[in-house]
Amino acid sequence: MQRFLLEVTGDEPKTEDGGPLDALIEFYRAFNSGDLAAVQAVWAVSHEPSMGNPIGGIRRGWRAIAEGYSRIFEGRTKVQVTFHDFSSQGGDDWHLFVGRERGVCQTPERSMALAIRTTRWFVRKDGAWLQLHHHGSVEDPKMLAEYQKLIFGDAGG
Repeated sequence: MQRFLLEVTGDEPKTEDGGPLDALIEFYRAFNSGDLAAVQAVWAVSHEPSMGNPIGGIRRGWRAIAEGYSRIFEGRTKVQVTFHDFSSQGGDDWHLFVGRERGVCQTPERSMALAIRTTRWFVRKDGAWLQLHHHGSVEDPKMLAEYQKLIFGDAGG
C-alpha cells in the first residue's frame, strides 16, 4: 500500500515497509533534530555521494557532506525545514524526490523564513535506502545572502 503525504517533517510515523519514503522521513527527523549520526545512517557513507546547496557549495564524498551538516548542527544557528509540494518516482534500486523546503533559520538574535527548491536522490544498497545526492537552491538572492550570513556570520562561506 502506497502512502501519500502532503509534507514531510520527520515527525510522521514511518510505513515500516523498508521503502524510500521511510528513509526520507528519517532524514528529516534527523536533520530537524540536529542528529549527525542519524543523518549519516540514511546517507551513502563513501566517496560516492554528492551535495550542492546554498551554504555548502558542491561537496563530494560523505566526509565533506558531514562537515557541512556539522557546521549547522554544532553552530549557533538552528535550521528547521519541512519538505512539501514534491513529486516521488523511482525504480527497484533508485528513488527521486523533487520538491520544496520551507522552514526557519534562527540564531539567538535573529530569525528568517526559508524557501528552498530541493532534490533528494536515494539508491538501494544492501537492502537499505541511502541518500546518494541532494541539491538545494534558494531562488531569492536576498534570502540567500541573509541565510549565508546567519550560517557563516560576517566571515562569509
